[in-house]
Amino acid sequence: MQDKEIVKAKFKALKTCVLIPTYNNAKTLESVISKTLEYCNDVIVVNDGATDDSPNIISKFNDITVVKHEVNQGKGMALRNGFKKALELGFDNVISIDSDGQHYPEDFITFLNKIEEQPGSLIIGARNMTVDNVPGKSTFGNKFSNFWFMVETGISLPDTQSGYRLYPVKRMRNIWLFTTKFELEIEVIVKSAWRGIPVISVPVKVYYAPQGERITHFRPGKDFTRISFLNTYLVILAALFWRPVMLLRKFTLTNLKKVWRDEIMAKHETAFNKAMSVAVGLFFGIVPIWGFQFATALLVAYFFKLNKVVVGLVAQISVPPMIPFILFISVKTGELVLNQKVNLDLSRILTIDALKNIYVYTVGACVLSVAAALAGFLVTYLSLKMFRYKPTAQK
Repeated sequence: MQDKEIVKAKFKALKTCVLIPTYNNAKTLESVISKTLEYCNDVIVVNDGATDDSPNIISKFNDITVVKHEVNQGKGMALRNGFKKALELGFDNVISIDSDGQHYPEDFITFLNKIEEQPGSLIIGARNMTVDNVPGKSTFGNKFSNFWFMVETGISLPDTQSGYRLYPVKRMRNIWLFTTKFELEIEVIVKSAWRGIPVISVPVKVYYAPQGERITHFRPGKDFTRISFLNTYLVILAALFWRPVMLLRKFTLTNLKKVWRDEIMAKHETAFNKAMSVAVGLFFGIVPIWGFQFATALLVAYFFKLNKVVVGLVAQISVPPMIPFILFISVKTGELVLNQKVNLDLSRILTIDALKNIYVYTVGACVLSVAAALAGFLVTYLSLKMFRYKPTAQK
């Protein structure tokens, strides 16, 4: 049995409050608020334009802070306004808990212990999705969300859709958020990861009411569509800017040795895996899919369990100073393969000849990317074997 007064004291010491966004969950709302108050004195409830008995239930509690939306604006907007209120009240962290009764306040201590160990982290309560009564669409949606979060940030998490979270709102205050519905829970963790905020998880219990009893406001058609558009936007930003920034951020003077030892050398990986990582990086660094080379390379690395840092670094062969050389060699390779000569007169860029030039370049770049990948694989693999490289067991 937890000492609830100790938990309350820890909430206070860590400047953390609880946020409960709610919309038409009158059946479970009173119980959720009451149980939360047993563990925390600082509770913010956002009434997102409820049309059921929720306002009357909320009015029973005199010791909570209430933010009211006159009309329903969506869970994302409820969270954003809850964050704003928490900052106004001087809190550094917010634990969000859903009002449908699926989360257990007893798990507050898990979040508090973790934020004490790793201050400034965004912590997601990872549910056990194998328990009974978990809806099939929740399992699919979670896998879908986990995959795209990995593509956009390079971070692997077991449950990116859980609404039970600790947000370091003080550290997040300069992050621009624009979504207003369920998709905000994706936007906020991706953008937090991009800004260098550690996004981690802790295990939590979950209760799913039997089919027919649980109230959900998630609309699969509309909400999945919005989430898909958001992921498209985030993937483009990640490919063009944030993933290279995240990769370069690792290479500071303080942790360069650790990155070299743990992520580049990675002695638990086989020589074949390392050589394939170099090959994939070279291939996607040269193949003519400008703007998507980096993201596609990391996507392939994820699928085939290659060294993502090595792949990402080698793919940087297409950095601006190298582009003229890659273009020139690609064109010359295309001329050789197709037995055609290219006119590089820029004044004729909008002519039929220019289209032929693009064709020659594209063929040459594809051939060059394959040749570079094969050469990179052979050189890396043979070099490792020559120096008698042997993988060690992964810790």
